[in-house]
Amino acid sequence: MNSVYNINKGINRPIEFKGLKAQYIGYLAIGLVLLLILFTVLYISGMNMFICVVLIAGLGAALFVIVYRLSDKYGQHGLTKVIARSNIPRAVKARTRKYFTDLSKTNSYD
Repeated sequence: MNSVYNINKGINRPIEFKGLKAQYIGYLAIGLVLLLILFTVLYISGMNMFICVVLIAGLGAALFVIVYRLSDKYGQHGLTKVIARSNIPRAVKARTRKYFTDLSKTNSYD
């Protein structure tokens, strides 16, 4: 039983796979690999198989829901812009004029 999945990519458009756009495909793949590793660690440590399956299935469902919501809400570059915007300071405080007077000394093209 062979399945064929179409990856839709037009000119100047992000890669899209089943509704996921751009980097969110990678986020989902990394999350699934981490869930697989978590399952193996729990199973090898001796946890009950039923508990392992239920826990990983719940976390996997949560992962899919979160990644699809982020993809729909922010799109291709929106999440990166939100993270970058949160790192910008609200204000720059300069208590002296030294910073501005030193600018004219270092940037003179005379």
